[in-house]
Amino acid sequence: MRTICLRGQALLLLLISCISLLWTAPTVAQPSLLAVKAALLFKLPRFTYLTHLEGSSVLNLCILGTNPFGDALHALAQTPIDARTVVLHTPATAETAQVCDIIFIADTAENKRNLNENIQTFSTYHALTVSDIAGFAQAGGMVELAAHAQDNSKVHILINPTAAARQGVKLNAQLLRLATLLP
Repeated sequence: MRTICLRGQALLLLLISCISLLWTAPTVAQPSLLAVKAALLFKLPRFTYLTHLEGSSVLNLCILGTNPFGDALHALAQTPIDARTVVLHTPATAETAQVCDIIFIADTAENKRNLNENIQTFSTYHALTVSDIAGFAQAGGMVELAAHAQDNSKVHILINPTAAARQGVKLNAQLLRLATLLP
């Protein structure tokens, strides 16, 4: 009789364990901060109007400095954006980036050192400028993908609408609602 009772208790414990496993929500791996930034970089053209792209079948995306996104950027570039083929470029300098429609300025020591000069050079192009360098939007860049103040795994979008307007770049109202706008 005691054996049956012990077997019953063991079976009950096993059943409870199985049920608790079924009720436990599976953990979903969070994407890396760079993966989120890469995805945002590819979503920006859908919320940006560049007049010179009207009728174009190609979107030239440039990375100035070392590509922090690695293969993720190349994988995303396989998908057209607004029916435009994405062509990735890695210009050596800001002066050689005239072909770019969107310019991502990577957070490197050299780009930080040359930030003001690069922004000045890009101000003569009709391209959307994006960076994850702290203070980029404040310095005159258009879109800064900043680490969120309370949670470094999230990206906070800062926009300098004056810089965008000065270069003829129009930003969609949906994007402007999601971002923090600098005065």
